[in-house]
Amino acid sequence: MHIGRTLSTLLLIAGAVCPAALAQNYKVSGSIQIGGTGGWDYLTADSENRRLYVSHGTEVVVVDLDSHKPVGHITGMSRIHGIAVADDLGTGFISDGGTNQVIFFNLKTLALEKKVKTGTHPDGIVYDPASKRVFSFNGGSNDATAIDVTTGEVAGTLKLGGRPEFPVSDGKGSLYANIEDKSEIVRIGSKGLSIEAHWPLAPCESPSGLAIDVQNRRLFSVCDNKMMAIVDADTGKIVATPAIGEGPDAAAYDPRTKLAFSSNGESGTLTAVRQTGPNDYSVLGNVPTADGARTMALDEKTHKIYLATASFGPAAPASTSNPHPRPLILPGTFKILIVSE
Repeated sequence: MHIGRTLSTLLLIAGAVCPAALAQNYKVSGSIQIGGTGGWDYLTADSENRRLYVSHGTEVVVVDLDSHKPVGHITGMSRIHGIAVADDLGTGFISDGGTNQVIFFNLKTLALEKKVKTGTHPDGIVYDPASKRVFSFNGGSNDATAIDVTTGEVAGTLKLGGRPEFPVSDGKGSLYANIEDKSEIVRIGSKGLSIEAHWPLAPCESPSGLAIDVQNRRLFSVCDNKMMAIVDADTGKIVATPAIGEGPDAAAYDPRTKLAFSSNGESGTLTAVRQTGPNDYSVLGNVPTADGARTMALDEKTHKIYLATASFGPAAPASTSNPHPRPLILPGTFKILIVSE
């Protein structure tokens, strides 16, 4: 997979490169062996409590972000998608798409505490500190379930008008989520539970991963047609569409380095995008990772990036119910790649 290549040759690019960006020299520096069987979805880094939460089929694998060793498993679920954390409350949340529930768990003990019914097939999940609510974005019912985290009661359901993908919160009362089948971003008022806007993302197609630069009010949507749509988080205007790799499924933004990232599973790359002006963005480079490394998390303390992948066998035959089957995951090969400077 040409893991030895880095961004070093690209860092000689002239222009308005900040000192932090000049220090970048990203490469795959190691891996964390998880093993087992089954697929995966989101990864979530809790930088404050030094934990990486990895969805893996019917369980969440908990990894220590300093030792890079698995330190726990959260079990008893059906088909896990996303994990969110509320450090201020000591509580974590898991979207279980198999049972249509959000699971509350204790961040210290990892014990399950509560199960709350949601819409159909909850996928992306985000905790919003401004409203003290956790929101599941339900791909089967095209809606979002808002849950009061202090009581565990459902506060309301929001119809989204399409199939939601990854959500983010600005921490100030606004939520944003990609609507994959409509190629748009929906903006939600988290306190009033209101749909505030639907912003078209054309020429972006089928957006999946989403990240936010809270300080500069920018959203980063990664799209199936190999572009990142960078959007003004207040007006919905698209300000740039830099090229990324093929098969993206996650986005991340690092406030210190001021770089946005796209993990591209089909091309086996991690695209780094830098801001060169108020509305100007350019591709800093592409770090080779591995086939299938499509989801990721970023540790804001160490600035390391973690990507899930495995080794694969041939894909199952196409069928009416699954016209585009993914390659089969070889048992025991699931791992987390570590990308660092």
